[in-house]
Amino acid sequence: MSPVEQGTLSFSRPQSAEKAECPLPRLYPSEALEQNTRMNANEAVVPSAVAATRMVFYEQPLNERMRNFLRLDFLYQQAVHHHTKADPWSTRAAVSAMLEILTITQRGDVRGEVLKELERQMTQLATFNSRPGVDAARLRVLMTKLHCMREDLASVGALFMQKLRDSEFLNAIKHRSTIPGGTCEFDLPNYTHWLNLPDEIRGADFARWLAVIRPLGDAVGELLWMTREQARSRPEIAPGGVFHLTLDRDLPAQMIRISLPVGTDTYPEISGSHYRCSIRFLYWQDPDNRPLQATEDVRFTLSTCT
Repeated sequence: MSPVEQGTLSFSRPQSAEKAECPLPRLYPSEALEQNTRMNANEAVVPSAVAATRMVFYEQPLNERMRNFLRLDFLYQQAVHHHTKADPWSTRAAVSAMLEILTITQRGDVRGEVLKELERQMTQLATFNSRPGVDAARLRVLMTKLHCMREDLASVGALFMQKLRDSEFLNAIKHRSTIPGGTCEFDLPNYTHWLNLPDEIRGADFARWLAVIRPLGDAVGELLWMTREQARSRPEIAPGGVFHLTLDRDLPAQMIRISLPVGTDTYPEISGSHYRCSIRFLYWQDPDNRPLQATEDVRFTLSTCT
């Protein structure tokens, strides 16, 4: 989403009134515990009455760590999804997503950042042990899951992806992927040969590569699930389609989320930093025409994830 700031009307609301401690995900008996299963379950067909209440979410990371986490989760979901499809074109898409994960993890210590965030979440959860009204069983489930993920990620070591980076086969595909159409059969005959092997052989190879990435991908997915579950949400109105948000400097936010009903004809463009964000709502027309600035008030739900 491109960083755009314009419009004649604006609205600003500081979040200093929200300094109360952010609730942690689903620790009270009134709510059912749900784990992060988006990558492992296909979305069921939703009846029309329920579909009318479904929402579309737009997320904006407010720091580099969250930006990397969202990109990794996006690519990991792609790799897992296409891995389940038994055809060469899906395998190509899965390999492409995996190679992009390798590129992202070469920049900085992503594994270290994930371990720090797991530790932070576990410390935060531990404070709920002695609080009345907390479902102890659900708290134990979350603590155990985070502990296992931390142990799995810590045990693989800092160079856990080096085996994939050293693969001549994967490196050839990665190198040719920078050229438009560079992975077609006359460029990479060995890749074409592998793609035409029986599905079970090709699938087993990719499953072995994906197993190397899985401790990181699963941990990032769970951390994002917890971050979203901790969000404080409130209904808002963007006068004239423009909304300015001032964030609390004493309670740094990691991400903001905007939700709109499925089927709405507007979408947001978000720009800003961890101190202030600007949101502009645009009317979608069609792929052949530029979107238009909304001129009417737009109602939406704003969630601040800390």
